[in-house]
Amino acid sequence: MSTATLTPEAPLTLEAPPHTHAARRVAGLGDRVRLCGLYDALGAPLYQDLATYDDPETRALLSAVRTAPGAVLDLAAGAGRFTLPLLAAGREVTALDLSADMLALLHAELGKAPATMRDRCTVVRADMSAFDLGGVRFPHVLLGTTSLSLLDGDGRKGLFRSVLDHLTEGGQFLLTVMERGDAEGPAETAVRVAGASGTVYELYEHWPAGADSRAVTLIPLPADGAPDDGPTTVCTDRVAIVDLPELEAELTAAGLTVTARQPLTPPGERHRVTLLTTEATR
Repeated sequence: MSTATLTPEAPLTLEAPPHTHAARRVAGLGDRVRLCGLYDALGAPLYQDLATYDDPETRALLSAVRTAPGAVLDLAAGAGRFTLPLLAAGREVTALDLSADMLALLHAELGKAPATMRDRCTVVRADMSAFDLGGVRFPHVLLGTTSLSLLDGDGRKGLFRSVLDHLTEGGQFLLTVMERGDAEGPAETAVRVAGASGTVYELYEHWPAGADSRAVTLIPLPADGAPDDGPTTVCTDRVAIVDLPELEAELTAAGLTVTARQPLTPPGERHRVTLLTTEATR
């Protein structure tokens, strides 16, 4: 396993609109709140606790990679949601992410893995909108978990340029995009979800139909029997929405041709996720 370091990350701020259930819940916690983003030192372990390695997106990306041999570049790799299964499948993987805290979790997971897996992983801290891996090219470049929505228009242009610079001849760039699939659904949802550790979380999402962004707030609940009066971590972020037609037009303009579109969620679900397969336009 090797590591490279490039660009520092930017801070995240609270984004929950003041009139939402999430904002009222956070206000009720008062000065107990420890505010964080989803990818920083406080938020990254919680985000990782909720990550799943056996879901439709992971299975679809791994299946697509099986169509051809070769190394994989996993962009916005985080704590290894795709990197670890790819390594377990025998691939060489370069895992690139901007968050040092997320990559620290990936290093911890790799430390528990067999040496044969660790030796096939290169970890790079860099901005996915502008990266240079020294001429190394890949037959597979992945961008999953709707991470594209973390970039603005200029950032996406930089991403596509960087991807083209790192694709082999005939290589494929696989990416997912998430849209709202329930136009008549509520603007805000609140659910309880359990992480791998057994911790239960309140997960709030404010996403009005037609909005260009959504606000996500994550609050861990105390364990059964534990006092409910200590410091409480609240993770929150605002995530931009990129609709599919707009994205496909940007890809075409950048020199990437969409060769396949695969829906990963049933019709009518709130989160409509589509996997795009693209290749460099020749």
